[in-house]
Amino acid sequence: MNNNTEHNENTPPQCILGLEPGSTANDWQRHPNGGGWVYRTAWVADTAYVGPDAVICGDARVSGDAVVSGEAVVRDSAVVRGNAIVRDSAVVRGNAWVYGVAVVCEGARVSGNAIVSDSAEVRGDAIVSGRAVIRDSAVVSGEVIVSDNAEVSGNARILDRVEVYGDAVVSGSVVVSGAAVVSGTARIHSGELEEQNEQPH
Repeated sequence: MNNNTEHNENTPPQCILGLEPGSTANDWQRHPNGGGWVYRTAWVADTAYVGPDAVICGDARVSGDAVVSGEAVVRDSAVVRGNAIVRDSAVVRGNAWVYGVAVVCEGARVSGNAIVSDSAEVRGDAIVSGRAVIRDSAVVSGEVIVSDNAEVSGNARILDRVEVYGDAVVSGSVVVSGAAVVSGTARIHSGELEEQNEQPH
């Protein structure tokens, strides 16, 4: 291998430099476990795996045995820890946390103060933002949007083009699919929808 090839492998491509405007090759390093790109202000534990095309930047923290692979990006002040997996072209940003054995994959985006925990999965082109919580064994997949203070938990499956927002909660062994909207203070649990519109006492 000649020196040119070696130099190129250790110089981040422009698309990566562009994630931290004004950064130079010296601001980035390859992670020892997997060879992914880590910006100087980010922190990644040696026990974590960062694949060769994955990027950790901003003030993001990746710890434990977490895996960031594919062309995934963890940025801003996001935290990925435990045995969580962020892969494919997924992005975790803002103050979002992904932990446990949670998986964020395909083209999913997790941002804001959102939390994906336990063994939950966020996949497809799903967007999880605001203070939304996806936990337990819940799956959010497709062009789903979960935002505000919404919570998806239990074995719930949110599929297709569903929007869950406001203070809505979807839990238990329920499937919501199609182009449904779950909002306000709606509670869906094991197939029952109960609107709670009573005035507070």
